[in-house]
Amino acid sequence: MIKKLVLTGAAGRLGSYLREPLTQMAEELVSTDITDDIGALYEGETYVKADLSDLAAMTEVLQGADMVVHFGAIGDEAPFDDILQSNIIGAYNVWEAAHRNGVRRVVYASSVHAVGMHRIADNIGLDAPHRPDSYYGLSKCFAEDLGRMYWDKRGVESVHMRIFSCAQVVSPRSLSTWLSYDDLIRLVRAAVSAQTVGCSIVYGISNNDRAPVHNLGAGHIGYKPQDNAEQFAEKILAEAAPADPTDLAQMCIGGPFATIDLGESGVAQLTIIDDSKKT
Repeated sequence: MIKKLVLTGAAGRLGSYLREPLTQMAEELVSTDITDDIGALYEGETYVKADLSDLAAMTEVLQGADMVVHFGAIGDEAPFDDILQSNIIGAYNVWEAAHRNGVRRVVYASSVHAVGMHRIADNIGLDAPHRPDSYYGLSKCFAEDLGRMYWDKRGVESVHMRIFSCAQVVSPRSLSTWLSYDDLIRLVRAAVSAQTVGCSIVYGISNNDRAPVHNLGAGHIGYKPQDNAEQFAEKILAEAAPADPTDLAQMCIGGPFATIDLGESGVAQLTIIDDSKKT
């Protein structure tokens, strides 16, 4: 069992599903975000309000930690200055604070949007070059390269989880891109518990029949997704409009992020049900 684990972005929808499982992997879980309160705490969990853009604050939060699970960031496309502070400077602060405190590993919530302009038909693997579809995706590319540099130069391990559609299945696209909450938990647990990872990238996606990518080369993490969106296919496809092969939002793995203007919300083009786990 890990002595001390830090979770950033604990107030977010995905963070809400990770808090309880992470308390089972550590003697102490320190959850952090910029909100004043995240509700009732689990046994072994404490909460610290801290801003990712404040290096001193992050250095203090990570003091004595063995690992950090970094989910804190703007989770959508936004104006570049906003992305810069939260996602880019925030990522640097986490890695630098990890280095200063001797933290062994950063488990990072990267995103499909780091490679979002690749076509679905290409069935890319983990060796596909960065091809971001937004400032948001660009920030994920930065953090992946940052993690590689901190591993090469300073020995800080990292696992970069390119998370796909971790939400309820409501569209034809999500039949291929779904990451169930249970598989999210399995992925994070694997990334935390793997013996050695160096600097690794893995796609955060369930075992979907229609998956647009393959995870070959990530077996050493030990991630074994068990859920499959095909169970929803009959209902979703019966209600869906006809496919449009000229629409980049349907042809690229980044979905609507492939067609939005830079700085404009991509999440606004999706139907995401806020089913955050309540404490």
